[in-house]
Order: sequence, then structure tokens, then C-alpha cells
Amino acid sequence: MAVSSAQAENLSEALVKAYQTNPLLNAERARQRATDENVPQALAGYRPQIIASLSAGLQAVRNTLPDNSLQNGSLTPWTVGVTVKQMLFDGFRTANNVRASELQVRSGREALRNVGQGVLLDAITAYTNVLANQALVEAQRSNVTFLRETLNITQRRLSAGDVTPTDTAQAEARLNRGLADLNAAEVNLAVSQATYAQVIGQSPARLNPPDPIDRLLPGNREDAIAQAQKQHPAVMAASFDVDVASTVVRIAEGGLLPTLSLQGSASRANDTDTTLGTKRTDQASIGGQLVAPVYDGGVAASQTRQAKQVVTQSRQVLDQIRNQSRTAVVGAWAANVGAKVAVSAAESEVRAATVALDGVRREAQGGQRTTVDVLNAQQDLIAAKARLIGAQRDRVVASYTLLSAIGRLDVKTLGLNTPDYLPDVHYHQVRDAWHGLRTPSGQ
Repeated sequence: MAVSSAQAENLSEALVKAYQTNPLLNAERARQRATDENVPQALAGYRPQIIASLSAGLQAVRNTLPDNSLQNGSLTPWTVGVTVKQMLFDGFRTANNVRASELQVRSGREALRNVGQGVLLDAITAYTNVLANQALVEAQRSNVTFLRETLNITQRRLSAGDVTPTDTAQAEARLNRGLADLNAAEVNLAVSQATYAQVIGQSPARLNPPDPIDRLLPGNREDAIAQAQKQHPAVMAASFDVDVASTVVRIAEGGLLPTLSLQGSASRANDTDTTLGTKRTDQASIGGQLVAPVYDGGVAASQTRQAKQVVTQSRQVLDQIRNQSRTAVVGAWAANVGAKVAVSAAESEVRAATVALDGVRREAQGGQRTTVDVLNAQQDLIAAKARLIGAQRDRVVASYTLLSAIGRLDVKTLGLNTPDYLPDVHYHQVRDAWHGLRTPSGQ
């Protein structure tokens, strides 16, 4: 049963499904949640380290005393203890580790946003490809119907002696070409439907044609470039990566500074004196330790120099990504403008080709045109329809591609009817967690 217009799926609904179920996007969200855990790991440097120990065993003792007498005993020694260590100063490495971890989280969020843009753009492309290929299949079916009718008419005219066998052969050849084109269009449709299911999560039903989103685009190219330089997630992620690399330099420099720690311990030992003179020993201690590196073979110095080179590399990568962002906006802007022109030209071509085909058919009926003239006019019309279908598809994709190039292809901007994934929720759930093996999702 045909799907009614009210039941047809629109682009927004397809994007919601992709945003909620796409495996690539969900995998990236899991990667970001794993990155969040770097922060509590870094914060652990501020917290005390507590270690408990327990040992037990069985021991036989035989002592020879100065008067050559023997002393025998069987011991069941056991020791229990606890040690608490608190780092007081570690060359600012913990503070810088926390800062670097927080910057990595922010960089990861931008990378997640960029992947989200890519998934949404893939979904839009898959959606419009299915629509375009469906339209091409219908156009090729209409073409086959027309060519079959033309062949039947030509065969009747051949029987009447109005045309030659050459006309019939030409009509038959064009029909076979049309059948091949229809088969190719059906294959392309099947491929696009499979891609749709992969990206969006289910096979396409009836789809409503989408409109371009010019209302969300900047008014001119320079504004688009400026927005991309400020808010594109790839640019922002690279900027945070520079900050991370700069912080790593300070972490490496911390290896040249002294460390100060405080340690306390308490223990109880039973039957551990092999002289058999003591039954139990209780001990408790507290002390501080100051460690100042004098020379480590040049390791810390080399690590510092290495980190500085990574900063230089990160800055060069940031410049490269900014240039790539600008190029992407310029290309997307040109493609969007060109798509508008292509649609207008293709619409005019289809109208003219339709009029031409009608005229050639009437003239052929009056004997002023040959069968091949009709076939050529039909071929021109089908080619014009295919170009129009492709131009309409490109028009929609180009507008969304431009929105992605400036960094605004997201749930909020598009107004999709789905909750936005908020990575900071998980971050705050785990940031100050002192213990616990289960994730906030219960795993």
C-alpha cells in the first residue's frame, strides 16, 4: 500500500534518527566520555594515597644460645599495616596536569561537534541521493514507456509503408538503450537506499523533498569566512590543542623542580621476632620527604625541549586548519551560488526540451520529421530532466555544506526535535568522583 503524504518522512525526522542512532557519532561520544576521565585522574595528584598491607605465614625457629643450649619455637607471624602519603608539592605538575586534561576535554568536545556535523551532512547527502535517484528511476521509466510507444507506432507505420526498416531499427535500439539506462538508475537507487540505511539507521520509506536552508546562511562570503574562523569546531579544537601543548611544556619543566611529600604509617606485627624475645610489635611513624633533582642525565631537559617543539607543531597545525576552513567556505559558497544558477538553467532547459519534443512529434506526424528526430528530441528531454534532478539535489546539499563549513550544522541551529547531546553532563558526573567502578550510565 502506498504511503500517504501525511506519513511521508521529512529531512528533519531523518536527521533526528541519524543524530540519535548513528554508530560513528555514538562511538565518538563514548570516546569523549573516556577523555573526561583524564580530569579525575589528574586531580588524584592532590589527594592522599592510602595503602593497606597484610601478610601471614608459618615459621619454625631453632636458636642456639651462648651456653650451647637450644631454643625451639613455631611461629605464626602476621603483619598488618597502613600507609598514608600526601604530596605537598610536586613542581606544579599536578596543577598543570589538571589544566591539560581540562583543555583536552574541551578539544574533544569540539572534535565531537565536528563529527556530529559530518554525520548530519552525510545524512542529508544520503537523503537527497535517494530522492534524486528515485526521480531518475521515474524519469527513465517514463522514457522507456515513450520509447516503447514510439517503437509500436514505427512498426505500424512500417507495415503501412510510411517508414523504412531503418526507422524501426533506430526505435528498437533507443528502447534497448532506455532499458539499460533504467537498470542503471535502479542499481544506483538500491545503492543509495543502502547508504541511507547505514547512515540514518533504517531503510527509507517515502521521502518529502527538502528545501535549501538559505535563511540560516550569512549574507556574504566574507561574513561566512569570519564565522568559520571563530566557531568552526575543527579550528576551535586545534586552538585548544595549542593550549594543551603549552601546558605540557610546564609539566615537563616541573621535572626540574623539587618535590615535597608527607607520609604516615602504622603497623602491628605478631610473632615476627625470630629470637623469640618479643611477641608483638606496634609501630607508628610520620615524616616528610624533600627530593630535589640534581642531574637526571638530561631527561627532563630533553622532555622540555621536545614539548616546546610540539607547541610549534600545534601552532602550525592551527594555521593549516584555519586555511583549510577558509578554503572550504570559499568552495562551499561558490558551489551554493553555482547550484542556484544550475537549477534555473536546468528548469529552462526542461521547459524548452518539452516544447521541442511536442513540436517534433507533431511535425513527424505530418511527415516533416523522421523517427530519429523524435528519438533525439526525447533523448534531449531525458538528459535535461536528469540534469535538473541533479541540480536540485546539489542545490540542497550545497546549502547544508556551506552551513557545515562555517561550523553551524547542529541540532540547535537546525531546530531538530531531539534533545541535544550535552557532553558536559558526564564530565561533571565524574570530575570529582573519588571512587566507584560503575560509569554514570550504570556499566
